[in-house]
Amino acid sequence: MIWFYDALASIRSFLDLGGDVLYAIMFVLFLMWTFILERLWYFYRVHPKAKQDIVSNWEARADTHSWYAKRIREEMISNASVALKNNIGLIKALIAICPLLGLMGTVTGMVSVFDVMTYAGSGNARAMAAGVSMATVPTMAGMVAALSGVYFGTWLEHKATTETEELSDLLQSH
Repeated sequence: MIWFYDALASIRSFLDLGGDVLYAIMFVLFLMWTFILERLWYFYRVHPKAKQDIVSNWEARADTHSWYAKRIREEMISNASVALKNNIGLIKALIAICPLLGLMGTVTGMVSVFDVMTYAGSGNARAMAAGVSMATVPTMAGMVAALSGVYFGTWLEHKATTETEELSDLLQSH
């Protein structure tokens, strides 16, 4: 249990090192990964059953050739596609926000450096060090947070498209 307190102390010192912007980056990162995990849960736990239900409903239809049947097929595919793509745009937006928050941390850190320079003069490097770390740490954290979600955001979008196409192929006329 001591390792847990050590980990919390390390996280707290990292957050203090980078300033208040790191709390915003941490919140956005937590939100982004919550939505990514929700999508993974949907793709692997919920969607297979939903796909099976859609295919069985389509196969149970007597008419699959008429104009009305084709519109019903389009509706089934469209509803499944909307469910598959749910929250993917939000995930991509959160990915894009992370580096912007990092840049905001850079600006606030540089303002802190300029404040120190105003009061202590430009020769006091020790006084400026806190502002420099407040300028660099949020930038790094924002980029790492964004990079941690880029792969999954792209993969989830591709998976949604692939699953929609697969469902479309399964709903053939008989």
